[in-house]
Amino acid sequence: MINRIVDYCVNNKLIVLILVGAGCLLGWWSMKHVTLDAIPDLSDTQVIVYSRWDRSPDIVEDQVTYPIVTAMLGAPRVRSVRGFSDFGYSYVYVIFEEGTDIYWARSRTLEYLSGVLPRLPEGVSTEIGPDATGLGWIFQYALVDDSGKHSLAELRSYQDWVLRYYLKSVPGVAEVAPIGGFGKQYQVNVDPNRLREYEIPIKRVAEAVRSGNSEAGGRLIEFGGTEYMVRGRGYAQSVSDFEDVVLSVSDSGTPIRVKDIGQVVLGPDLRRGVSDLDGTGEVVSGIIVMRQGQNALDVIDRVKAKIKEIEPGLPEGVRVVPIYDRSDLILRAIGNLKSTLVEVILTVSIVILVFLRHFPSAIIPIITIPVAVLLSFIPLKLLGVTANIMSLGGIAIAIGALVDAAIVVVEQTHKRLEEWERGGRQGDYREIVVDAVKQVAGPSFFALLVIAVSFIPVLTLEAQEGRLFKPLAYTKNLSMIIAAVLAITLDPTLRLIFIHMKSYSFEPGWLCKAVNAVVVGTIHSEEKHPISRFLIRVYEPVARWTLRWRWSVIGGALALILVTVPVFVRLGSEFMPPLDEGSLLYMPSTMPGISITEAQKLLQVTDRIIKQFPEVDRVLGKAGRAETSTDPAPLSMLETVIILKPKSEWRRASTWYSSWAPSWATAVLRHITPDHISREELVSELNKALTLPGLANGWTMPIKGRIDMLTTGIRTPIGLKISGADLQKIEEIGIQIESVLPSVRGTRSVFAERTGSGYFLDFQWNRETLGLYGLNVEDAQTVVQNAIGGENVTTTVEGRERYPVNVRYMRDFRSDIAALGQVLVPAAGGQRQIPLAQLADIKAVSGPSMIRNEDGLLTGYVYVDTEERDPESYMEEAGRLLREKVKPPPGYAFTWSGQYEAMKRVKERLTVVVPLTLFLVLMLLYLNTRSITKTLIVLLAVPFSAVGAVWLLYVLGYNMSIGVWVGLIALLGVDAETGVFMLLYLDLAYKKAKQDGHLRSREELRNAIVEGAVKRIRPKFMTVATTFLGLAPIMWSLGVGSDVMKHIAAPMVGGILTSFLLELLVYPPVFEIWKWNAEVKKEIAH
Repeated sequence: MINRIVDYCVNNKLIVLILVGAGCLLGWWSMKHVTLDAIPDLSDTQVIVYSRWDRSPDIVEDQVTYPIVTAMLGAPRVRSVRGFSDFGYSYVYVIFEEGTDIYWARSRTLEYLSGVLPRLPEGVSTEIGPDATGLGWIFQYALVDDSGKHSLAELRSYQDWVLRYYLKSVPGVAEVAPIGGFGKQYQVNVDPNRLREYEIPIKRVAEAVRSGNSEAGGRLIEFGGTEYMVRGRGYAQSVSDFEDVVLSVSDSGTPIRVKDIGQVVLGPDLRRGVSDLDGTGEVVSGIIVMRQGQNALDVIDRVKAKIKEIEPGLPEGVRVVPIYDRSDLILRAIGNLKSTLVEVILTVSIVILVFLRHFPSAIIPIITIPVAVLLSFIPLKLLGVTANIMSLGGIAIAIGALVDAAIVVVEQTHKRLEEWERGGRQGDYREIVVDAVKQVAGPSFFALLVIAVSFIPVLTLEAQEGRLFKPLAYTKNLSMIIAAVLAITLDPTLRLIFIHMKSYSFEPGWLCKAVNAVVVGTIHSEEKHPISRFLIRVYEPVARWTLRWRWSVIGGALALILVTVPVFVRLGSEFMPPLDEGSLLYMPSTMPGISITEAQKLLQVTDRIIKQFPEVDRVLGKAGRAETSTDPAPLSMLETVIILKPKSEWRRASTWYSSWAPSWATAVLRHITPDHISREELVSELNKALTLPGLANGWTMPIKGRIDMLTTGIRTPIGLKISGADLQKIEEIGIQIESVLPSVRGTRSVFAERTGSGYFLDFQWNRETLGLYGLNVEDAQTVVQNAIGGENVTTTVEGRERYPVNVRYMRDFRSDIAALGQVLVPAAGGQRQIPLAQLADIKAVSGPSMIRNEDGLLTGYVYVDTEERDPESYMEEAGRLLREKVKPPPGYAFTWSGQYEAMKRVKERLTVVVPLTLFLVLMLLYLNTRSITKTLIVLLAVPFSAVGAVWLLYVLGYNMSIGVWVGLIALLGVDAETGVFMLLYLDLAYKKAKQDGHLRSREELRNAIVEGAVKRIRPKFMTVATTFLGLAPIMWSLGVGSDVMKHIAAPMVGGILTSFLLELLVYPPVFEIWKWNAEVKKEIAH
């Protein structure tokens, strides 16, 4: 089959070139139009049900969150449901199974929500959150007033009613979430003494204000042939309009107006979030939330263009200052991968040119690289995979192996042409070339196919790890499959086009000589090539020594493998390698019950401390929540985005070369050991500077933090979830855990949520007393709502702006418990006003400040932030300690969460994926060799490579992670390829010796093995060198995304090195033992 394909391509060169050229053009177009992002979207398919109701968390939980959570548990394809109840808000996160379409999920959520909405209390406002993902927060800005002429209220009004709509109209923007500043509110502050004097209940004030701000229509009337639309203009437009609202009329006929019983002022609306910039004070900020499936880079560019467009219309002295900009991360990540790709291509090309010293032959594998890369973008575009760190990284780690088949083919062609030259050039050299291609085309094709197929199990990964590494698997597999196809189609076509055996002759001589050197060239035998000659001289005595001491060599290799096992066991374990986003997210927690004023002060203090660090560029912090359903943060949680300067501007750190290396050498050596403080050291210094009373610090990065919070609910790398029936007992268990864990090595901070430590004023109604006055509970509750908390009774319409109108008692009449006891409850149709103190006991109590609900169970969180230790060993030690010292009562349990859930899932998946990969490799090898013995010999490369992979990971201090495992899975395919090529040349030499009748003794068998192993060192060394050196630029890189890619490349680099060295030492004696006992010995005996 493969030989027929080769023949067809050789005979139809023009068709092949046209098809490849058209594919390259389509690949170029696909590359230019593929979606760009920093990393794949790792978030689950989720729908947020968001409800607003001005009630305490326990009331919201019982009457809103719990009914919605239990209703959603029955929806199809739902994996889990998490509820969160805070003062005035309910969030229900409905998380669907992998692969669920977001809009199908939203429609199912609406369907099941429709059954519960009628059962919710009156006044509850429920909606579905935006069609955005956990990575939706792509851009954050602040409104900075350089003139000092604008108040925070004015800036917030501009943000809410002007700027917000400009930016929301940008294609791809799902929502613009404001935070900070003051929302304007008309406040009708009532004097209860005057209410008593005029015998007016506060309920009537609320009704009068509501009815005093409305408009009506009188349909149409016609005058003199002209049609007029009739309007009754009744919107209140100012404070005076509300002051003049009539409440009642006195006995003398004098109207009693709002201004007679209180005052109307413009003040700040109730808010649950504040924002601070660089510790200089509160600012108005906005968050751009991107719609799911959009191109983040394009959306950000469009947002920036819109801001630029509206700049002339901004209020005087006001600037829109971008703070967090995902496009910077995307461009730096893609730029770093592009430069790494270029370095890889150049490195591989130089290796080929140096080893072959024949330009017409070397140009073929060099052409194969960009062609394979371009063609791989076509299916990438069709599959909708974004160009990101992982997808481009898949191409980067594959480039070295892309040309392996081309190298083997060109080397075999050289060998056959050498023989043709020595034989007097008998026959057509083209037939020799085609015959040489056919000789190795099958094994070469299968070798590349093995690399591709061995990576297919990565596509079975699920959840976060699947979404992260599937793009890498797609691009690596597609590029390898394309390279395998090119090896049997384009390669033989180009070989016949470029290889010429007859030199040109024309004048001038120097030009003729140059043309012959480039176009015709000279084919150098391995023995005459300086590098090959050196390798042969070194390797030949070694190979003969291994054949003499075959059992010692095999035993030594086995001992080396056994010595590696304890080193592997000592490696730490984590979920995923860190991705340096170029920014930090500082997420401290404080005790519940903190006021918004104190939260703002604390936020400013922490931001000011952070800004003093020289590595920090900008600091934008928030306390509480932005006005979006994608942000459930309570007021006790701070979130500060820290934008870092480029690492070239960070403080220098002393290294082993600092004292002696010149500047040019320093630029090179910092790729090995960075000469600036590390991110971990910076975080450690920041953490020490921010050790403030009552504050539990947590550190992550913006993208990672958002994903972790929305995936598991835990915002630190690891944490615990405590489930049970009583929030107070859950809090007690959490406090016990908080006191135990600091003794575990590696603990940076531990904070248990105070699930039951909120502060409440309870009005306990005396039903018997209410009955004496002819009142029911609802009458009394209405007064509490209106007089104390205040009720937004209506909304003003002022052009495009809308502001709420609130009615309640003046501050002095609700400033303490004694004053609250004097709040009046109207009785006997308003003829009597009864103080609340006579109707209820008022007392301050503790209760839940926020309530978490996971799949219907009450839950509390414990956040654990670690340093200088891998998560798995930390959790093992901490788990043992907790089992000894924390004994939860019956019905209560605590489980590890955060990275733990993902690590547990990955372990279970890898127990299937790794054996499946080995099985696929085994089957492909057997299909190629049709020999169980040959297949097992090739598989010897796997333990050989494990030696180098494990030791390099140990030396670099890398933990085992899903990234490292992906590198190991990729290594399995490379192992099989190197083993196939090593066995191929031994087999070719054995067959030739057998054909020539030179297998009459063990010594002649050894000579044949030496011929195959030593004399053909060049192609084997080239295939390994291109793969090995192709990975070197990845290990060398320092930019964004390099951390993740290094963890993938490291086991491949170490494994390829030791696999190749051990194959050179062990394969010859193993081959000799097999062939001598299975064939040669028997043939000699006959």
